[in-house]
Parts: sequence; C-alpha cells; structure tokens
Amino acid sequence: MPVKVIIPTPLRQYAGKQDAVEVNAKTVGEALASITSQYGDLRKHLYTEEGKLRSFVNIYINDEDIRYLKKEQTPLNDNDVISIVPSIAGGTALRCICS
Repeated sequence: MPVKVIIPTPLRQYAGKQDAVEVNAKTVGEALASITSQYGDLRKHLYTEEGKLRSFVNIYINDEDIRYLKKEQTPLNDNDVISIVPSIAGGTALRCICS
C-alpha cells in the first residue's frame, strides 16, 4: 500500500534532496526500512548502531506520534502520511543588559 514519507529539510541532503518519498509498506517500520535501504546515508541519522530509532527522532503518522500507538509496528493504510521530525535542542542563552 502506498504511503508518503515526509523528509525534513535537515535530512533531505541524505535522501536525494527530496522533500517526500512514496513507498509501499504495511507498517511504519517497513516504510522506514524501505527509505533507508534506498538512501543508505539516511539510516545513520535515524537509527543507532544497534538498530534502534534514535531518541531525538520523532515519527508521526497522520499527525499522531507513533510512540503512543504501536511504535514501529503501527499499521499503515493507503495514503497515510509519515512525518520524520527531528527534535531541535540547544541555542544560546539570552543576556539582559538592564540600565
């Protein structure tokens, strides 16, 4: 069944500069396996060396976080949309110069 996987801007350079990829998959895990087999450089940004999804990578299916569903075993339906959302952290502290 065809599903669309949205590739976030910071990861597009590892996915042939595409903003989305369409794959046939029955589960979220199958969809991610499909895109990481097509784009090998993308795998190290999504998975640890042990093969686990990195903690700072959030996956949504139709705006629902898969952590609250069946994680990578979450089943897919035709035309579902999977979004890869890397967490953003860091930044600089703001300083206040008061007079």
